[in-house]
Order: sequence, then C-alpha cells, then structure tokens
Amino acid sequence: MAILVTGATANIGRMVVDQLLARGATDVRALTIDPGKAGLPGEVEVVEGHLGRVGAAAFEGVDRMYLAPSPGNVAQVLEVARAAGVRHVVDLSGEPESWWGSVCEAVEGSGIGWTHLWPADFMENTLSWSRQIRESGVVREPHADTATAPIAMNDIAAVAATALLTDGHIGRAHSLAGPEILTRAQLVAHLADALDRDITFRTATREETITALEPTMGDNTTWYVDNVLIDFAPPPQSLPTTSVEDITGHPATTFNHWARLNADRFLAD
Repeated sequence: MAILVTGATANIGRMVVDQLLARGATDVRALTIDPGKAGLPGEVEVVEGHLGRVGAAAFEGVDRMYLAPSPGNVAQVLEVARAAGVRHVVDLSGEPESWWGSVCEAVEGSGIGWTHLWPADFMENTLSWSRQIRESGVVREPHADTATAPIAMNDIAAVAATALLTDGHIGRAHSLAGPEILTRAQLVAHLADALDRDITFRTATREETITALEPTMGDNTTWYVDNVLIDFAPPPQSLPTTSVEDITGHPATTFNHWARLNADRFLAD
C-alpha cells in the first residue's frame, strides 16, 4: 500500500519524501503541481495535483498520507481520502487554539486515524533576516529576549516519516521543538559565528520591523510580525526540546549547525 505525500515539492513535503526513502519505504507517491519539473527521485511515483484540486485517482491504493497545511479545503481532501480507504493521516498543523486549529478539527472529525505534528518556529524563518544581514549587518525586531526552541524543517520531516512508518503514533499529537532554547539575540549571535561576520540585534518598533522584513517576506510580513514576533511567546519551560530525539531516536539539529549548513543562503542575493 502506498504512502501519499502531499505538497511533495514544498519545503517540508520534499524532505518527507527523502526521509521516507531513507527509512526504506518502497511505495511512495508524491502529489505535485508539475511532475515534469518536480525533480523527485526515480523510485517515487509522481502524480499531478495539489490540495486545492485533488482527484480520487491520487488516493487509489493509498494507506497512509502526509497532509501539508491546507486549512482552506482540508475537509474536502479528507473526504476523498477516507472514501479511497486511507487509514492514517499525519498532518502538519498546530494546537487547536492556534491559527491551524481548523486542520486539527477536520482531521479528527474525518474518521481516519490521525497523528498531529505541532512544530515550534522553523529555523528557516531566520532566512527572513538575510537581506538585513547582507546590507547592514543589523537584525531589527521588537524583542531581543523572546525565547523559543526553533526546529529544522528536516527534523519535522524525520518525525513525519517515523510516524508514517512505525506503530504507536495514531491518536497522538506531537509537539515538536529544537534541542535548545534560544533568544532572538542568541540566534543572531549564532548566525554571526556561522557566517563569520559582525551581526548585531537592534530592538525595533513594530513599524520598523515590518519595514525591515517586508523585502524578504512580502505580503505575509504584517501577519508574521503581529502574530509571531509580538504576540507569540511560549514559556521556555514548556518547550519540548527532546521531542525529535524521543520520536526518531536521533538528536535534533542545533541552530548553530543548521546555520553553518545554510550560510550561503543568507549571503546570496
């Protein structure tokens, strides 16, 4: 029986494909808008489509699936999946009270076995600082001391693959975080070390932060600043910093290591 990966050429979906193959999965199906440009491994069955337009054929013979975030039409997708015989959905979402709560509700109400993945902020989100770093060596945000445990997308994908391939995950919600609690200023310091250049954190107003981030984040900037940088500050003691290793058996990626692997992405135009 096949495992269907939706959003298979998006950031995390593509990594889920690789993590499944690395763990020995032999019947992986990838849903993507343009199969000809997908660049997926040859052993993967590639089917055309996306979560806004999923035909029943994509689910034929599928037993388990990774569900990329799709709050707009998740109920319709799950209806098609259930009718086709899908038995287990691993979804990337968030706590019921968050902006992804509708995904959790729809998945749990679908009648399909489910596993929720609720990640902390992504390490990749710091790439929104790249232009500031290149042009001024200064990162501007409202709160230097806000602390989180950012997680690498590939670690989320590893958890997703583990949940799809091993028993004991149905009916569970996995809160995921990276291995270290770091303030925003400490993240900047790690980037300075990884990039081998002077980078400083400067406390900024809401408006200054939006102006600084807009060139890299575009239309999502105001939402991100208001909902993540200003209003979202989980207490550090609540962050599940051992979650990735507990589930996969392998240590999670540290931010310093991730920054060194991705240094060129911060410096490229």
